[in-house]
Amino acid sequence: MSTANAPVTVWYDGACPLCQREIALMRRLDRRANIDFVDVASESTPCPLDRDQLLARFHASEDGRVVDGAEAFAAMWRAIPVLLPLGLLARFPPILWLLERMYRVFLRLRPALQRVFAR
Repeated sequence: MSTANAPVTVWYDGACPLCQREIALMRRLDRRANIDFVDVASESTPCPLDRDQLLARFHASEDGRVVDGAEAFAAMWRAIPVLLPLGLLARFPPILWLLERMYRVFLRLRPALQRVFAR
């Protein structure tokens, strides 16, 4: 389901079982349809950046600016009222720095986690 007028666009890997679960949760929380979730796993999906780049790191667009990593998660959180405080907290550079470091650790663990969630 695409909400082309949503203030935030999120590009995600629809072929990743872990990503599917996370996006399913975010869709349930996004009751106001503030986010346009775009599955970039399909070759037919138009992408604003290189598809491999979008699949390697989480990306979002907020206020016309494409961001990635922890900053992209924060943009998504700000679009969901229940997660807004976390998204606003991530605007503070030390907090965003810490979240980015945590995201980089997650990226190293992602392949193993994908295998677990694929079962």
